[in-house]
Amino acid sequence: MRTDRKNMPLDKFESAAWWVVLLLFLFVSVNSLFAAPIKDMTNVVGIRDNQLIGYGLVVGLNGTGDGTTSTFTTQTLANLLQSVNIKVDQNDISSKNAAAVMVTARLEPFARQGDRIDIQVSSIGDAKSLRGGTLLMTGLKGLDGNIYAVAQGTVSIPATAIQTNGGRIVGGATIEQEIRFDLASRDTMTLSLKESSLDNAVAIQNSINTRFGEKLASAIDARSITLKRPTDMSMVEFLSTMGNLDIVPAKRNRVMIDEKSGTIVAGTDIRVSPVIVTHRGMTLSIDDALNANGGALTVASVAGALQQMGAGANDVIAIMQALKNAGALEAELEVLN
Repeated sequence: MRTDRKNMPLDKFESAAWWVVLLLFLFVSVNSLFAAPIKDMTNVVGIRDNQLIGYGLVVGLNGTGDGTTSTFTTQTLANLLQSVNIKVDQNDISSKNAAAVMVTARLEPFARQGDRIDIQVSSIGDAKSLRGGTLLMTGLKGLDGNIYAVAQGTVSIPATAIQTNGGRIVGGATIEQEIRFDLASRDTMTLSLKESSLDNAVAIQNSINTRFGEKLASAIDARSITLKRPTDMSMVEFLSTMGNLDIVPAKRNRVMIDEKSGTIVAGTDIRVSPVIVTHRGMTLSIDDALNANGGALTVASVAGALQQMGAGANDVIAIMQALKNAGALEAELEVLN
């Protein structure tokens, strides 16, 4: 049957056109719902955080610091006093108002001298609490042994915290040395997918090349995509524009089971092939009868049957692992401890 506007009544034509627009809108909306920007799916190789660590001393505690058994604390106190021309034998120090701590921080990429970063302070002795204490000046080193930041300040611990031998200092460290990365002068970069996927690597490659109208991206494996900046853009502008491009990620079928509660999290369309499983006196025959709506069997169908049988968490895990080993479960299986 052929129709055209000439022979179609105006109201019917407009009605049909409205439905076409609505269907297109729904199609775009559904795809947008599952789309994700490239920047959320990838990391730029070379642009990353760096971990810092240092050994320090928290003072001003109300008798909740390290006891005399923490010899490194008394030794640190003796060394500190000696640095200000006060000589004292560490065996004579019995103050419980100080505690030895490890200080950790995260140095973000492109951080500059004078920027302040948050730090985490954790007791390494037998201190009962760091609440109300002050961290004395502590150098924070990188993996290369160089000091990149200096920390100092009052340790903050929430009033409702149960464990009080660790806390934070917001903006507690000042960056003294930068980790240089000259992004602006780079002509090429590499993207690294947070989760390996050949489909997603190719989708990102095609999305970038389509957007810029030239071959700037090339997927080289399931995790890496090489980039070449356009001649009319800086690398900074290119990465910003590219990172905001949306793609619909390839679905990765995965079944996750909480070992403690037996809770199963899975997609509604993950299929299970017909099979018979016998476990601890229970026999589960998986066939089309399990699916009330007909069609392919899913994890949801099997989970419902196991629930009716009164299977416990360990039973669920064992049966799902058996299904996976038998090749009947068409998904990755992950058990959370």
